[in-house]
Amino acid sequence: MRAAIVIPARLGSTRLPGKALLSETGRPVLQHVFEGCTGVRGAPRVIIATDDARIAECASSFGAEVRMTSPHHPSGSDRVAEVAAALTEDVIINVQGDEVEIRSQELESLLVALEEDEEASIATLAVPIKDEETWRNPNVVKVVVDARGRAMYFSRSPIPHGAGRRFAPGSSEDAFEPLKHRGVYAFRREALLRWARLEPVPLERAEKLEQLRALHHSLKIQVVSTPHDGIEVNTREDYDRFVARQRFSRGSG
Repeated sequence: MRAAIVIPARLGSTRLPGKALLSETGRPVLQHVFEGCTGVRGAPRVIIATDDARIAECASSFGAEVRMTSPHHPSGSDRVAEVAAALTEDVIINVQGDEVEIRSQELESLLVALEEDEEASIATLAVPIKDEETWRNPNVVKVVVDARGRAMYFSRSPIPHGAGRRFAPGSSEDAFEPLKHRGVYAFRREALLRWARLEPVPLERAEKLEQLRALHHSLKIQVVSTPHDGIEVNTREDYDRFVARQRFSRGSG
């Protein structure tokens, strides 16, 4: 399979405006994401999709390929779909512009998942949840999978219900390990274009999770587990944690 990586980026973030250009580490957030996406076997092309000239200028400054898109897209996936319509690659990997700790190995694992599961239209990442606070946090999206590792449901609620027992003091509960969804997707190109043409569905609106549109229309999503729970920069607190990690990493080196 031939794949391309598309990073949708905008300045109008509600919780942290202008986050793509924050550069307290010495590099803008967008560059961290871009560099994490380079060197992926099977996906040599990395494109930044934006509707903002400032982001385009920033991306061009560190050598990224840029595609300008409509300013009217309701989601990053819609922006990626616009770019995908003009591409010829078989698979489009959507990495949001706040995934500052994405790793090339994780993106490669998504391509392997689609190669091994020919019925799956989408592959995505998840990481085991180790504490109850994360499990109960509505800002953390959870996913439940079937015996083949395909997504059964995504929710902001703490699912599956019985998983709470494993966090009790002294518990030896090992069933129902809850999984945190990481919003990184590898789409078969035609599935992405089909998804973008579909109208939002009630479950999607209720949970505010666009991937439920895919499940509603019987698109199969293969979930790939990774031990790495990378920071997504959604708030100032997230960014401060990322900056602290970067400083510690440089100090340790």
